Amino acid sequence: MDGLNKMSKHWIVYLSGEIHSDWRERIKKGASAADLNISFANPVTDHAKSDDCGVAILGKEENSFWHDQKASGINAIRTRNLIESADIVVVRFGDKYRQWNAAFDAGYASALGKSIITLHDEELTHALKEVDGAANAVCQTPEQVVDILKYVIQDV
Repeated sequence: MDGLNKMSKHWIVYLSGEIHSDWRERIKKGASAADLNISFANPVTDHAKSDDCGVAILGKEENSFWHDQKASGINAIRTRNLIESADIVVVRFGDKYRQWNAAFDAGYASALGKSIITLHDEELTHALKEVDGAANAVCQTPEQVVDILKYVIQDV
């Protein structure tokens, strides 16, 4: 970093993926406790709000395809810009639902050359082998993500 202290850099970490557990809060709490110079960003995590933003803003759709298209387009404005601005993208895959959007986010981040950390249970390792292959690190707990962030950001 050309002699710059790593702590002087303000890092932006995008938290993508599963919305049904507290993994984001655990990472944010751990980073705060470690006094890391990080801002976190994430997609809209209110499922209904995310699914219905298109029709709420642009008008009702009778066809569910167009209902989803409106929402996905609007959500993509946020997601693309936040991933492009991120230094690190953390992608969480949960076991309850398939997160196709998370896989897309990981691919987009990879195409942009972003540093990627995947986070998922061991049972998903085989299914996510290609996504994990593009990642810089693969974690099973939010605390491991925090430890990586501490290592990368703090002077060691």
